[in-house]
Amino acid sequence: MSLKRKTRELVERREQILQGGGETAIKKQQAMGKMTARERVIGLLDDDSFQEYDLFAQHEGRDFDMEKKELPGDGVITGTGKIYGSPLCIFAQDFTVAGGSLGLMHARKITKIMDHALKLKVPLIGINDSGGARVQEGVNSLAGYGEIFYRNTLASGVIPQISVILGPCAGGAVYSPALTDFVFVVDKISKMFITGPEVIKTVLGEEISMEELGGAKIHSTITGNAHFFAKSEQECFEQIKTLISYIPWNNSQRAKRLRPRNPKNSFRIDDIVPVDPKQPYDVRNVIRAIADGSEFFEIQELFAQNLVIGYGRMNGQTIGFVANQPIYLAGVLDVDSSDKAARFIRFCDAFNIPLITLVDLPGYLPGVDQEHAGVIRHGAKVLYAYSEATVPRITVILRKAYGGGYIAMNSRHLNADIVFAWPSAEIAVMGPEGAANIIFRKEITTAEDPEKMRKQKIKEYKDKFANPYVAAAKGYVDAVIEPGETRKFLLHALEVLETKDVPRPQRKHGCIPL
Repeated sequence: MSLKRKTRELVERREQILQGGGETAIKKQQAMGKMTARERVIGLLDDDSFQEYDLFAQHEGRDFDMEKKELPGDGVITGTGKIYGSPLCIFAQDFTVAGGSLGLMHARKITKIMDHALKLKVPLIGINDSGGARVQEGVNSLAGYGEIFYRNTLASGVIPQISVILGPCAGGAVYSPALTDFVFVVDKISKMFITGPEVIKTVLGEEISMEELGGAKIHSTITGNAHFFAKSEQECFEQIKTLISYIPWNNSQRAKRLRPRNPKNSFRIDDIVPVDPKQPYDVRNVIRAIADGSEFFEIQELFAQNLVIGYGRMNGQTIGFVANQPIYLAGVLDVDSSDKAARFIRFCDAFNIPLITLVDLPGYLPGVDQEHAGVIRHGAKVLYAYSEATVPRITVILRKAYGGGYIAMNSRHLNADIVFAWPSAEIAVMGPEGAANIIFRKEITTAEDPEKMRKQKIKEYKDKFANPYVAAAKGYVDAVIEPGETRKFLLHALEVLETKDVPRPQRKHGCIPL
C-alpha cells in the first residue's frame, strides 16, 4: 500500500472519529443548549493551539455485546493547548458517545493527560459531561474513577486544577471536581449530585428535579461546591480565561506580572466607608479603590456572601483579597464563610500569591444552628489556614474587629507580617454596647437615669478600648493610617515583603481540622 493511500486512510479514520457519536447524537446535544465536546475545547483554547492525543483509543469492554460497539475516542477528548499563549493540558467528556460514560480506556486517557500535566507542571482543565460510570464495564469503571481521584490528590498544590461542569456529573464522578481547585458551572446545563432523583424517589418517596437537587444555582449559592456561575458556556469560558490570567502555572512560579495601573478616580476610599460602625457598605468598592485599574475578580460571589474573596493586582502583581462584607450579615464569620476563606487562603499560599485581609466584623455568628453545624471546627480552619501560610500576609482593620473574629482575620497573633488600622478601627473583645452592659451593669441599674448612665459608660468604654491606639501601643497594630493612604502603605509593604522567607518545622504535613 502506497504512502499516499495510507495517508488517505488516516484522514478517513480521523474524520469518522471526529464526528463523535454521529449527526443524530450531536443534534440532540445541541437541542439541550449544549456545545459538543470538541466545540468546547476549540472555543476555550487559543486559536489553532489544540493538539489532540489518543484519538484512536478503543474501549476494551467485552460483556453485553460491547465488542460490537464503536465508541469514537471512547467518549473523551484529551490533549494540550494554550490560553494566552501559555500551555496547559485538557480533557473533555463527549456526551454524544455513550453518554460520555466512563469506562477503563476513557479513564486511562484522562489519567494519561493528568500525568502529562503534572510532569510538565502546567494547569489541568477538565470538562465534565457524563452519565457516570459505564455499567457494562463493571468494576473497571470504578477503578478508573479511583485512578483519577488519586492523581487529583497528587497534583493538588502543585498545578492548578480546574473543573468545568457542562452537563451531568453524577455519583462517584463528582469527587474529581470536588478535589480540584476551581469548579465552573453554567445555568440550566450543569448538574452535580451523588444520588439521582430516581433513587431519591424510590428510597425516600420524594419528587425532586435534577435542577433542584444539584443544578448550577444550588451549587453556587447553597452548597459552595461551585466557584463560578455563568449564564452561558461562552461566558464560562471567559471566566476561565480571566482566572488563568491571575494565577501562576505551577507552585514553583509566581503569577505573571502586568504593567501597574492606578485605581479609577470613581472609587475614592474616603467616600466608601461610613464612620458609623452600624452603617453598611460594599467592601468590594474598598478593594477596587486600592487595586490596579480598580479591577477585582471575585470567587464564590454567590456563596457565603458575608465574606468576599478574589483576585486583584497591586503594582502589577496578583493579590488574593479576603474581606468581611458588612452589607451581608454584618460581615460575621460563620460555618460557610470560614470554609470559603480557609480554602482560598490555602490555594494562595500553595501558589505564591500574597494575601491582603480587610477586616470589619462583629465576630462569629451566634446561635444554636451555628453551634450545632460545627462553627468551632469550621472556624478553626481559618485560624489554621492563616497560621500555616508563608506568603506575604497584610491586614487592614477598617472598622470593627471584635472577639475571636479579630484574631481569626489574620491578626498579629497569627503571625501576620504587617497590620494596619484606620482611625475608625474598634479592636475589642466585643462591641461597646455589649461590653458596657456587662462591665458597668451595677452602675447602670442603680443610676437615677439608667439610660443616660449607659450612654456615658458606652462612651467611656469606647474611649478606653474601642479604638486602634490601645492595640498600636502594644505593638499589635504596626501603624494607624489615614484611609486615603491605604494603597500607598500596602504597596510599600508588598515591596519589602518580596524576599520573605519563613522556615517551618520538619514534618510530613499538618492536620487541619477538616
